[in-house]
Amino acid sequence: MNADFAPATDERTVPVDHFTIRLSATPKGARLARQLAAERLHAWGWPYDCEAHRTAMLLVAELAANAVVYGRVPGRDFRLRITLHPQGPTLRIEVTDARADRRPPAPGALPPASSESESGRGLLLVEALSTHWGTTCQDPYTKTVWCEVALD
Repeated sequence: MNADFAPATDERTVPVDHFTIRLSATPKGARLARQLAAERLHAWGWPYDCEAHRTAMLLVAELAANAVVYGRVPGRDFRLRITLHPQGPTLRIEVTDARADRRPPAPGALPPASSESESGRGLLLVEALSTHWGTTCQDPYTKTVWCEVALD
């Protein structure tokens, strides 16, 4: 799948709900992204202790951590947006950061993580746990890494 592919809104039914927040590009901001997304998903009917909730929160955590580590520009925030689509149901997770120049490899082209490396597995988890994922750049100043996960 092309990394620039992002399903258009009109290809799906209108989302049940969405949640968007800007957070500081710090470890505290990444933790807060996960906590707020967890609360929202719980409020939408997926309890904290269900497998779909745990998977979605792992994906939020990985994308937010990547925004902090690889997408940080001092003084610039990152944005978390989660959208619940009733068909499926499906959750779309989008994290936008300030480093359009640092794009991850395309889906299907991720290099395997070294067994001796302490990092480099985040997007491999995203690829394994999501139904699909990619990267979009809407302007020269930001990039959005997104994924979708089935909640059923």
